[in-house]
Amino acid sequence: MSSRTYEFSWDIIGDIQAGRPNLGDKVNIILYRLMQYTFRDIAEQRYGKEVCDVLFYDAGYLAGKFFFEQYLKEFKDLSLNNFVAELQRILKELGVGILRVEKADPETGEFVLTVSEDLDCSGLPDLGIEVCNYDEGFIAGIFEKFTGKTFKAKEVDCWCTGDRTCRFKVNQI
Repeated sequence: MSSRTYEFSWDIIGDIQAGRPNLGDKVNIILYRLMQYTFRDIAEQRYGKEVCDVLFYDAGYLAGKFFFEQYLKEFKDLSLNNFVAELQRILKELGVGILRVEKADPETGEFVLTVSEDLDCSGLPDLGIEVCNYDEGFIAGIFEKFTGKTFKAKEVDCWCTGDRTCRFKVNQI
């Protein structure tokens, strides 16, 4: 047993069926964003924007690795194209967003991905900054678990910078 209170495991998600027999696993995106952006506000007030961004990236990275183990592990031995097709299906099914691959170079470990209708930012006002730090880490964590290599993802276009899709450069490091 860990001495950490919130060390992540799927157990901490709980038994949704038992706990929410009438409401199930669905929640309005407004409440998801309410939690995310109030948490970001407090983290930025207390620790500054840079630390806040790192916290969200690192949380996304951890989530991406756990997400892979929960939803994608059975597809680990597929070709990259087939794996991406499964990832696209699952992300759309769960309402995370619509994933597209613009560039894929497995030899160099360079990828460019887009996520349309992104859970975190699609429809937000133009803030002049990219806000999808969590998504960056999430993508990097998934890529690491699929390939066994370390990746860094960086958002280069975002709904909040006036674009209508989020674009991520993903590079093996």
